[in-house]
Amino acid sequence: MKAFIFDLNGTMINDMPYHTKAWQYLLNNDLGGDFTWDEIKPQMYGKNPEVLVRIFGPNRFTMDEMNRLSYEKEKRYQEEYLPYLELLPGLHDFLENAYQKGIPMAIGSAAIPFNIDFVLDNLNIRKYFKVIVSADDVELSKPHPETFLKAAQLLNVSPSDCLVFEDVPKGAEAAANAGMQAVIITTTHEPDEFKHLPNIIQFAENFNDEVVKGLI
Repeated sequence: MKAFIFDLNGTMINDMPYHTKAWQYLLNNDLGGDFTWDEIKPQMYGKNPEVLVRIFGPNRFTMDEMNRLSYEKEKRYQEEYLPYLELLPGLHDFLENAYQKGIPMAIGSAAIPFNIDFVLDNLNIRKYFKVIVSADDVELSKPHPETFLKAAQLLNVSPSDCLVFEDVPKGAEAAANAGMQAVIITTTHEPDEFKHLPNIIQFAENFNDEVVKGLI
């Protein structure tokens, strides 16, 4: 492959339980809900306003209200996760090796820049990524391919020459819709949840996987 595109949350860092916890607090304590962990977890994809619409319907909040709630949720997530913030095992070496070999890399995430900056700057890994595509940069969220197609375009690489690293089925589906193969990091979902997708070349617990290391 000529380029790598990484999802962020759950793929580069194992933070999805902290996102779910922050959502659960917001939905139940601030918005009067009574949602269980298992009810919230399947909604953890796409832009934050989309999560609110899926849970409450399209008429509960204005866009300004959803943006405010989104920011409050992310502040809570960052405060709780910061002491535990770290890359998945093997990822720093993977990024450094790819960087030294001149393989262009991008982040293609449904996270807002506030959260992407939180990770890149606290872990000092911004230099590895030529392109960052966030929630603010696209109209349509995963599984629509816009995020990954835009990353490929900005990297000046054909979509078929890009390899995506993802952790959720909707993200892997977005890669398939973009004509890209994908490696699945199994932090949040089991391999059998991806069995309907034809573009998966490897499942790996982390970046110490020998097949993953051999991709560079």
